[in-house]
Amino acid sequence: MMGARGEIYVVIQGALFALVLFGPKSIAAIPAWPVGATVFFSGLGLLLIMAGLIVSVLAAWNLGRSLTPLPYPKADAALVTTGLFRYVRHPIYCGVIFLALGWSIYTQGTLTLCYAFVLAVFLDIKSRQEEIWLCQKFADYPQYQKTTRKLIPGIY
Repeated sequence: MMGARGEIYVVIQGALFALVLFGPKSIAAIPAWPVGATVFFSGLGLLLIMAGLIVSVLAAWNLGRSLTPLPYPKADAALVTTGLFRYVRHPIYCGVIFLALGWSIYTQGTLTLCYAFVLAVFLDIKSRQEEIWLCQKFADYPQYQKTTRKLIPGIY
């Protein structure tokens, strides 16, 4: 079955991320970004891309053997609430959002920014199903949800 462990979520996430990276950046009907701010947007975009990479890699490292590409937790998974997981419940998704947002700002693609937003909304939806499974697996997860933000530290 394609979705028993959330495989369809991974496929859709991959397609959306590919759209962010390789999709059309804008169309003629949408005004261009301010030309005079190109250096600013490039710098801000690169900072977000680097932050996203660092957050994603560190979060994967924090998960250790519990890391899986699927939203369904591994049978031998442990609940990780330390490292970056102390600040946000889904730091890999946080990193992916930063990457997508950074890329859209770096390339100054209005459509790319829209794709990044759609990806962020999708990761929120994906995390909802993942959290249902995490609550079923870990008795401590509901308390962790109450004390730790979901996707963006200090914000959401």
